[in-house]
Amino acid sequence: MSKVELLAPAGTWEVLEAAVDAGADAVYLGGKRFNMRLHRREANFDDAALARAVAFAHAHGVRLYVTVNNLISEAELPGLRAYLAFLQDIGPDALLVQDPCVLELVREQGLTLPLHASVMMNVHNEATVRVLQEYGVTRVVFGRELALDQLTLIGERTGIELEYFVHGDMCVAHSGQCLHSGVVFGQSSNRGRCLKPCRWPYGFEAGGTPLAADRDPGPHKLAMKDMCLYLHLPQLIQAGVTAFKIEGRMRTAASVGRVTGLYRRAIDRYLADPAGYAADRDEWRELCARRVRDFSTCYAFGNPGDKAVGFGGEREPRFFSQAVKEASATAPAAGLPAGGMAAGAARPLLTVRVADMAGLAAALDNGADVVYAGGEAFRPARPWTLAELAAATAAAEACGAALVVTTPRITAGRECGELATLFRALAAIRPHGVMVSNAGALRLAGELTTLPLYADFSFNVFNSLTARWLQRLGARQATASLEAAGGEIAALAAASPLPLEVVVHGPLTAMVADYCLPRALLAGGTPAGLCREVCAAGDFALTDSAGERHAVKIDQFCRNHILFARDLCLAGRLAPLAAAGVRALRIEGQHYGPAHVGAVVAAYRRELDGAADGEGTALAAGGPRPVGVGVFRYEASR
Repeated sequence: MSKVELLAPAGTWEVLEAAVDAGADAVYLGGKRFNMRLHRREANFDDAALARAVAFAHAHGVRLYVTVNNLISEAELPGLRAYLAFLQDIGPDALLVQDPCVLELVREQGLTLPLHASVMMNVHNEATVRVLQEYGVTRVVFGRELALDQLTLIGERTGIELEYFVHGDMCVAHSGQCLHSGVVFGQSSNRGRCLKPCRWPYGFEAGGTPLAADRDPGPHKLAMKDMCLYLHLPQLIQAGVTAFKIEGRMRTAASVGRVTGLYRRAIDRYLADPAGYAADRDEWRELCARRVRDFSTCYAFGNPGDKAVGFGGEREPRFFSQAVKEASATAPAAGLPAGGMAAGAARPLLTVRVADMAGLAAALDNGADVVYAGGEAFRPARPWTLAELAAATAAAEACGAALVVTTPRITAGRECGELATLFRALAAIRPHGVMVSNAGALRLAGELTTLPLYADFSFNVFNSLTARWLQRLGARQATASLEAAGGEIAALAAASPLPLEVVVHGPLTAMVADYCLPRALLAGGTPAGLCREVCAAGDFALTDSAGERHAVKIDQFCRNHILFARDLCLAGRLAPLAAAGVRALRIEGQHYGPAHVGAVVAAYRRELDGAADGEGTALAAGGPRPVGVGVFRYEASR
């Protein structure tokens, strides 16, 4: 318990001083580049101020961590190399990182700076921790969806330092996996410019029918309350949490100083006399009186459901954006001019993800080179059985194609146990590869199978060094980040040591959340007792203020996948991707019926074979949603 660290944010020098004066053991802050808070020009520290901040903190006996925690594009790598060398010179106590390219560069440049994994890495299993430890990571800010008992178990098994948010603004979506801002606005939540679409007002539909007014708790259906664990400090300390993290690098000196001081005094009282400790009610009332949003314990003690959502929005301090219409299929796609494949041009592989055997047959019959099967099963579909995967492998081989088994995007304790069983069983099935979604799943697959390993888009590959990191871990192919636009993909494909796959068609998930909308809105929230499984029937959607309808799909783990209103469609624009050296072009067909899977695959097959130019608007016919160009309307994602 003597190692408990109170970690406060600092966005300006005034806030830094306030945090130190209030008793923070450590502060975290960012430079003017490469961090997750880039909206305000007056915030963050230039290089000279960073050097002074390190000296100031150390003079006061306080540790200082620098955030280098956004995704890095290929064009930014030279600047990042120089920045890391500068940070080595000024000597902060650790770097907080998201993009694995930083791990590669720290090793390449021989730097000795300690490394902490940002919450944006979405670390949620033991195997990922072990991979990161091999790269010198000593501390992990775990995904917000992990409960304290899960953290304790991982900490005991790995010895990693545990950092956990105890106070401040929380996201509804899994960190690092929210694409809404980046795709719609070209301002990525993974690159420091989130415009917070989760804070927008939304309507809700079930089976095409709007939620009745008398059952609607309010318009802000994704707006999480602020985390506050002030009343639960004993549980945090006894769980083995190393660092108690206060969120708020954009908050004022008065706010940060006040909150830090309250937590400081409470922690000190507990450490001095654990058995005689009681929370100070006057300080708790002060914390509540000066709150921004209402408070929640979020996932610290289990899934809170709708209790963690501020439906009314009365206490929302600021809206960074408002809903807009998504880019249509006829919108210009920067870097991807329309036009057919040139004669003699290299033909990328055509890959297709499907939901069932009927979708598999449709994809194979219409020219798919590789079919992906497995992973999430979206209700009412059921997960793939081992027998079906064996049959799918045989069917693909009979058509001269390949079958690759996919895995879920989020693989916490339960999912990792199931994956271990699956990977061992694949020895008898002998598919042509395994596609995984995080470093832990990649490690497990490498240990338990001898199959070729593919890295899915959830790795957020934005640069060639991250691809090199994946290659070191055993991957044979990488998928470009779904936020990488045309210019970024061309640069990545040219430099990547791994063959690159790009998703060119299909429904994409804007946010993935452990919060269940149908249960919250149709089943009376989160009472004790069995789930009524209202999600088993009917289709669900959120409707935003621009009139866009975002389908909500629920997988077998009860996670909600909120889709973009328009399916991506790059038909007629494949030639630039092929010319850039992209190895594979993927159709995400798991939300399509077999007839539409066949029609889409056939259209892309004709275009790749030079038989016809794809026509995006025609591919919308028969599809469940309209189509658009998504992030490809931009040359680059900021």
